[in-house]
Amino acid sequence: MLGSSIVPVALAFAVLDDLHGSATDLGLVLGARWLSLMTLTLVGGVWADRLPRHVVMLSADLLRTASQATLGILLISGDAKLWHLILSQAIAGTGDAFFNPASTGIVPHVVPPARLQQANALLSLTSSGTGVIGPAIGGTLVATAGAGWAFVGDGASFLVSAAFLAGLHLPRAAEKIEATNFLADLRDGWREFRSQTWMLAIDAWAVLANMIVLAPFYVLGPVVAKRDLGGAGAWAAIAAAFGGGAVLGDLAALVFKPRRPLVVGCVAVSAFAAPLVLLAIPAPTPAIAAGALLAAFGLNLFNTFFVTTMQEQVPPAALSRVTSYDWVASVAFLPLGFALTGPLADLVGGPELLYAAAVFQVLASVLLASLPSVRAIRRKE
Repeated sequence: MLGSSIVPVALAFAVLDDLHGSATDLGLVLGARWLSLMTLTLVGGVWADRLPRHVVMLSADLLRTASQATLGILLISGDAKLWHLILSQAIAGTGDAFFNPASTGIVPHVVPPARLQQANALLSLTSSGTGVIGPAIGGTLVATAGAGWAFVGDGASFLVSAAFLAGLHLPRAAEKIEATNFLADLRDGWREFRSQTWMLAIDAWAVLANMIVLAPFYVLGPVVAKRDLGGAGAWAAIAAAFGGGAVLGDLAALVFKPRRPLVVGCVAVSAFAAPLVLLAIPAPTPAIAAGALLAAFGLNLFNTFFVTTMQEQVPPAALSRVTSYDWVASVAFLPLGFALTGPLADLVGGPELLYAAAVFQVLASVLLASLPSVRAIRRKE
């Protein structure tokens, strides 16, 4: 995670500085990783349920080691071309598509049931913590040694991860390999995903929330910061507070175990309305930063409760496939939200769009918390 968190800064400057590329070029490079991740996640979920999950994860790590380290060497030597970056990020996205479902599915095999929520909170804490310090490391590497060395470091981090996975011993049942029909496995995963009514409801909300709530926050937030708050420094402070809130939410999830985790999570995630309203006003930077901290706290608390519930409620043999369906279903329309936010803000006004997003977030969260299928989920002792 630390290696991956240094890459966004390095990738941007590799395109814009090393290759003297344009914003369109950067979009093509970023889109290559996103496209391979979106198209192959369901495939990765099937194979993660068919094969020993740590073997799938190890293979994905080695694939990403090769793609990122090779790109780093090309950048250092000055031989990198735009198509090298596009291809390497498509390969890295393929590794992500196989690693992520296997990673979620493996957790119940390596910790006892009573520790599931704490394990998920620690995983999320790792992601949040590296998300705070990784960009700073990436920026330092780009400024001192060059973007290529950041990619070499990322490749090395995947190699370290693979070394740990090579020494992981799973229960015999977790290593069972069943040679079945691929399409049948895909259909069985969909059938299991569809049977989880609470998950369908939450994913339906996530589809809309990513477009209506998350996209305006990330697109209009920097615009407000530049226009009304003094520039990039203000948005950096807001983003840093968001990262700090994520860490605090993960720490809370280590110890807080409510009887109805999804209900509490839905109420907590309604806090994302706060920074939207404060941006719409716009309030002073410290106030918006406080709202962002509260939003990230609630979001990460919700995410930990959701993943833990999924691991408890879904049969282990189908967990990676269900995870892949959940991921694709929940984020499929996020790019559309990014694309539509600007035109909609021009049409109805940026503050009006942010206020509407805040209202949606509160009403949808309350509605989710009141659904019988969501309220029926109890924490397993």
